[in-house]
Amino acid sequence: MNISHIEHIGIAVPSLDEAIPFYENILGFKCFAIEEVADQKVRTAFFQVGQTKIELLEGTAEDSAISKFIANNGGRGGIQHVAFAVEDGVANALAEAEGKGCRLIDKAPRKGAEGLNIAFLHPKSTVGTLVELCEDPKKCGC
Repeated sequence: MNISHIEHIGIAVPSLDEAIPFYENILGFKCFAIEEVADQKVRTAFFQVGQTKIELLEGTAEDSAISKFIANNGGRGGIQHVAFAVEDGVANALAEAEGKGCRLIDKAPRKGAEGLNIAFLHPKSTVGTLVELCEDPKKCGC
């Protein structure tokens, strides 16, 4: 698979309203987008840091992956995933990863935040880190 860069780092937070001021007022970043991804039961906030983005994630339901992550982390947030931009398409990257014996969470790409096609690799196959593969926005015309 042809990875062009780290697209974003996903950080789970208990509350976007509480987390955004830290990133804006202390670190000096500007939140450029907040959106809800209903099928993933999450609200996101994005900050651009060079070529990479920081994605804050707040669960919108107790059974969301983000709410469960926070609950398992003692009620605190933390780095939840690393997303890599793939130039040759998410479906191709998934097929390549699976062909090399990687366990997949998603068998096919699905829509994520910012309208990008995304898919996740299982942490049991990635040395413990949840890895997201996503379209390279520069390649997909997003």
